[in-house]
Amino acid sequence: MQSPRACETRQMNESEHPVVAAFDLDGTLTQGGSVYHWLRYLAGNAAVYRATLSLIVPLSVGAIRSGHWADDAKERLFHKILVGRDLDEVRAASRTFALEHLSHKGRAKILERLQWHRESGHDVVIVSASPQLYVDVMVEATEAAAGMGTRLAVDARSKLTGSYLGKNCRGTEKMRRLSEWIAEQQYPLEPVIYAYGNSRGDRRLLRGATYPFDVGRLGVFGALRRYPRLKKASEHAA
Repeated sequence: MQSPRACETRQMNESEHPVVAAFDLDGTLTQGGSVYHWLRYLAGNAAVYRATLSLIVPLSVGAIRSGHWADDAKERLFHKILVGRDLDEVRAASRTFALEHLSHKGRAKILERLQWHRESGHDVVIVSASPQLYVDVMVEATEAAAGMGTRLAVDARSKLTGSYLGKNCRGTEKMRRLSEWIAEQQYPLEPVIYAYGNSRGDRRLLRGATYPFDVGRLGVFGALRRYPRLKKASEHAA
């Protein structure tokens, strides 16, 4: 255990560094997932039900095994529902969806924590596997500095192809995208990183943070139980 003087010295040294606060979206800033709600908002319950039923095996395997199985199954679902849809129309619908979702499903305690970071002069970013189309709206609504989501491919006619542009922003990709953004900021010193997540898709993000926090609802039964809960955050105020 570090002595009080060692802790004080560490805090003094860290106070000279910029601070980045990275928040997951689904299950962290908002209750539960958002992707299925978004797809139903765009295409209707019946279309999403049929597409899900046709992919029940890969979706089930993805849910159990996670990793590339989950990434592939999600992309196949996107292809069935999104292919050929006009980008501008989807973007407009996504804005309405995101604002309503945040209003009804936002987690007050975590949003307050985000606000605390902003008021403290920290750079807040949202890092999510949800589509960039509405992660951008969440960034605007929370006044975050930036957002990293799953980017969707568009063809020459500005129609969605149903495929990813790059990788699904989960797991290793979350930390890679965050590191890329941090490098672009050209901070004079290495930043202190706070990270908040709730699921196994956030493990790499939390592992790469100076101060990682599990804000999931499962506590000791959750995938991030090795990390401290948010109530411990006040002990690490930057």
